Amino acid sequence: MSSLSETAALLADHTRATFCQALLDGRAWTAGELARSAGVSASTASEQLSRLIEGGLLAEERQGRHRYVRLAGPEAAALIEAVASFAPGTPRPRNLRQSVQAGAEARARTCYDHLAGELGVTLADAMVSRGLVSDVAGLAVTPAGVAWLADALDYRHPAAARRPLVRSCLDWTERRSHLAGAVGAALCATALERQWVRRIGSGRAVKVTAVGAGAFRELLGTEVA
Repeated sequence: MSSLSETAALLADHTRATFCQALLDGRAWTAGELARSAGVSASTASEQLSRLIEGGLLAEERQGRHRYVRLAGPEAAALIEAVASFAPGTPRPRNLRQSVQAGAEARARTCYDHLAGELGVTLADAMVSRGLVSDVAGLAVTPAGVAWLADALDYRHPAAARRPLVRSCLDWTERRSHLAGAVGAALCATALERQWVRRIGSGRAVKVTAVGAGAFRELLGTEVA
């Protein structure tokens, strides 16, 4: 197991940090895709990915000749998002494309397997205000919330599940918390499956559809753009 200093050193490198942030979309990427996203050579990407895998932040999958990598799990995603939230500021976009992408991700994006950005925080607030999640003595799903998950999302938390039902995840653009854990994952998966949100391009940004705006209004009593 890596020590704290070793794990911190992994994220201290710009290329490795860029890879980890790209993988926060929850999908598996090839080494070539990550190399292009970071603007580095294939050999550099391969070397840095190997270090991240050895350090336990990434997991590797092979299909034939193709090598895919993804974040090692929700704990790794939470660590990366938390570190990003402590950054002194978001780098200014260098061109119109980056500006548009940054704006879209701030409005709504995936954070590993749950929803983040303005959308994620809005949905978290709605679940608290409707009594589905309580933040009185730590974050917890209420009995009404358990029934809502089964009815609205067809999700029932396994009794022996190791993953917490709900936890807070500090949103690095909103500087407030959105919902992670099994609840956040179930909401995100349902939203994508039922096309309440759709991905924008190949990045982390998502956009609420007309169907999704109606669903969030009906299920949570909240208006989302």
